[in-house]
Amino acid sequence: MTAHNEAKKDDISKIVIMPGDPLRAKYIAENFLTDYKLVNTVRNIFAYTGFYKNKKITVMASGMGMPSMGIYCYELYKFYDVDTIIRIGSCGVYVEDVNLLETILVDGSFTTGNFAKNMTGEEVNFVNASMEVNDLIENVSKELKIPIRKENMACTECFDPYLENVNLYLKQLPEEKKIVGSEMESFALFYTAKVLDKKAACLLTVVDSIKKKQSLTSEDRQNSLHDMIKLSLETAIKLT
Repeated sequence: MTAHNEAKKDDISKIVIMPGDPLRAKYIAENFLTDYKLVNTVRNIFAYTGFYKNKKITVMASGMGMPSMGIYCYELYKFYDVDTIIRIGSCGVYVEDVNLLETILVDGSFTTGNFAKNMTGEEVNFVNASMEVNDLIENVSKELKIPIRKENMACTECFDPYLENVNLYLKQLPEEKKIVGSEMESFALFYTAKVLDKKAACLLTVVDSIKKKQSLTSEDRQNSLHDMIKLSLETAIKLT
């Protein structure tokens, strides 16, 4: 148990699927897992542990933003001996050749923030996902015929639509990284995994486009997540 997680150590599996939204964790448990139970309710950050095709899986929310993700993934890795976390979430894109509802497998995550410096003192602003897990996700996507695209993403500290000048932010992104869009948690997850010698990956569904000025409703977002959830779970059962 920790200050943020009331689950017993054995209540959490070695592999965790991690949406941001607690209600999305509930949705996954109710619709994809069998014999599941609610193992954490502290701060309403729901965690459910059950079975997917006879493999023990935990689905736990991360909350929004790097500080929240940083707390929960650190505790899962450090105190619950979790080996792998696969984040699943939504993102916005900055480029015209990425369409709504496409699934992105994050290769690397860039931030203008100081998460790494605060955590370890390192001046690090870009970190990659675990190659082993990403390779497996790519193979599973081919088996399931679920198309994905591997891209670099920005991990922001402010929700893009609320930025007073999004173009000013975009100018801070390194051109050589070919960043296609943004979300708010992947850098904290990837960097924490790297520090603790663990594994992490991130799958995202595109739900809005700045260039095309398109977006989805919350209901559309929920429906669009099915393939991403399936892909994460099918990958999880093949992890050792």
